[in-house]
Amino acid sequence: MPTPPPNIAIVGATGAVGREMLAVLEQRNFKHRAIRAFASPRSAGQQLPYRGTTITVEALTDAWPSGIDCALLSAGSGISKAVAPKAVASGTVVIDNSSAFRMTPGVPLIVPEINMHADTANGGRIIANPNCSTIILLMAATPLHRALGIERMVVSTYQAASGAGWQAMEALENESRAVLAGQPHHASIFHEPYAFNLFCHNSAMDPTTGLNAEEQKMISETRKIWGDETVRISATCVRVPVLRAHCESVNITLKKPATLAQVRAALAQAPGVQIIDDRASNTFPTPLKATGGDDVLIGRLRADPSQLPPNANPDGSTPTLGFDLFIAGDQLRKGAALNAVQIAERIFN
Repeated sequence: MPTPPPNIAIVGATGAVGREMLAVLEQRNFKHRAIRAFASPRSAGQQLPYRGTTITVEALTDAWPSGIDCALLSAGSGISKAVAPKAVASGTVVIDNSSAFRMTPGVPLIVPEINMHADTANGGRIIANPNCSTIILLMAATPLHRALGIERMVVSTYQAASGAGWQAMEALENESRAVLAGQPHHASIFHEPYAFNLFCHNSAMDPTTGLNAEEQKMISETRKIWGDETVRISATCVRVPVLRAHCESVNITLKKPATLAQVRAALAQAPGVQIIDDRASNTFPTPLKATGGDDVLIGRLRADPSQLPPNANPDGSTPTLGFDLFIAGDQLRKGAALNAVQIAERIFN
């Protein structure tokens, strides 16, 4: 007898990622029975559009509702830590978009195209979604890691407002209007003015290492997902005045020499990525091209001239260890909501 489709709950349904989760479930025609939306008491009663009708937002209470098969959590780590144990105890599979459980031993940190098979010590009842910048990076880097091995990555991110939610997106719009109107330019949500500016990522800074939390997540999460504590990663994460979709500049050192053609071939065969790399027309990945799409876009593919052997051909035909690439991915989709829904699809559909 076939297993019936799941009953689903979305926690944090009125936030940017929660709304995107509803959109992705609808667009992908995810098979489910009932669907319930939860948020804070101040959001209770809101109507969210879904499949030609609306869902009434319910206030999240201390008691987890019965009969929920799958919960998609996107309400912050504090809520996740409070809700997940109760949900698991009632038989719910929790797919959590916060940082609450990412580095917890036994909790799998999943990108479906990469490690859906990851072992778990908790029976798979809690599954963690990686950080958005990590997901976008690894969608491009993992095919190369599998085909050629990666020794080291140097990553610089260009992270959009969407990574900090609707308030940050609205702040960018409002600050930009103020600047264009000739009004004083003040910070309204971040520690620095946002419009026409960029700055160190707004996550907490470690005074000892000099790494902000976003940079440390990229290092730690990559090692966990790849199951490789030896890979060397240097990250610089920056917030830029873009509404939606993160970009990343990546310098990779391989474990064995390869040609540019071999690098392209490994990426061309990978699921969930799209190569946009037209040197003649100067057409490469951009946030606007990535916005609303499911694929991570990859371009600016080239041999790293600083790592080429002496007298090597600079066109990439000489095998070398170093390569550069530029990637863009929709932070709300593959960086968050889509990845969570894909995990649920692998489990329930």
